[in-house]
Amino acid sequence: MEKYTEVPNIITGKDLDYLSDMFEWNIGVLKNTNASIPKVQDEEITNILKKGCQLFDENLHTILNLLGGYNGEEN
Repeated sequence: MEKYTEVPNIITGKDLDYLSDMFEWNIGVLKNTNASIPKVQDEEITNILKKGCQLFDENLHTILNLLGGYNGEEN
């Protein structure tokens, strides 16, 4: 068995499955939360939902960065 002095810069199939699940969960909850904001009357709850959307969006960008698919530019 080979021992590494440094962790190799690879993503295994298991890692990819995990990142894919995380991405799917975050994109789904981002869409649902964003769609709920206009339906809420309470400003405090609206602000909390918006903060949640920001968090889910940051998570998506983090996952894409790990996969090398996000360069920080918005389309």
